Amino acid sequence: MGGKGEIAMRTIEELQRQIGATRDMESVVRTMKSMAAVNIRQYEQAARSLTGYVQTVRLGLRALLRNHPRTRIHARRAPLTRVAAILFGTDQGMCGPLNEQVVDHGLTILNELDVAADRRFLIVVGERAAGLLPPGAAAKVELHRAPGSLSGAGFLVGDLLPRMDDFMGREPGAHLYLFYSRQTSAASGAPADAHPLPVDRAWLDRLQDEPWPGRSLPLFTMAPDRLFSSLIRQYLFAAVMGALVDTMASENANRLAAMQGAEKNIGRRLDELSATFHQRRQMRITEELLDIVSGFEALKVSA
Repeated sequence: MGGKGEIAMRTIEELQRQIGATRDMESVVRTMKSMAAVNIRQYEQAARSLTGYVQTVRLGLRALLRNHPRTRIHARRAPLTRVAAILFGTDQGMCGPLNEQVVDHGLTILNELDVAADRRFLIVVGERAAGLLPPGAAAKVELHRAPGSLSGAGFLVGDLLPRMDDFMGREPGAHLYLFYSRQTSAASGAPADAHPLPVDRAWLDRLQDEPWPGRSLPLFTMAPDRLFSSLIRQYLFAAVMGALVDTMASENANRLAAMQGAEKNIGRRLDELSATFHQRRQMRITEELLDIVSGFEALKVSA
């Protein structure tokens, strides 16, 4: 009986260690879950701020186009011969198939545009996303590390815009696409895209036709062409920043979903381990009681 007791004791100790390790993992998962939820709220607030920013840019364009309707000639549609694209991925783990979805979505659209790979310039945010690109996907692929915070996102966009300016200056009329992940719910995201340049003339026409919210148009002293270029640059900044913030929110939404699933699995695992632990512990107590009773009976017989 003593040998069986030793085996039971060792099994109980192993279960105790497993329960402790599982509870530690549960604590880590809960922390990551809380951080993901906090980050989502932070990025959602940033997205709302960008919405207000874009609305201000739209008002500026509306005022300009109403005073100088011919300015929209700068938005004439260019032939689709060269493409620049930014693919926004993530370097963080536990965020599901975000990188795969963004890269697949981006390559699908680029292939549908029927622009040869040697006429594509790709900027990829995130080493994991860059690693998913097939060889020869573009004439040039430029890698930037994915930011881990809003301040880092601002610095990254500050680096990306000059790169876009440089390319668009060398390739007049090139089309710019953005491929990113958009948060679709509190715990999921889906691939999305935007085509900010060249500016859509139909969009400018709609802006010009929208009624002005006040009684009089604002005045400006800057040259119309210069003001138009400045406003479009601000519009481009908002588009790039918005795509990046959406991707970061989507990343955390996917991580939140993964942590919720992990938390449920850990809970079930803890229930199983606890039930087994109590069962083994009861068996050990029963075996010890039987040893005591057997010993007592043996003493009575010998007496």
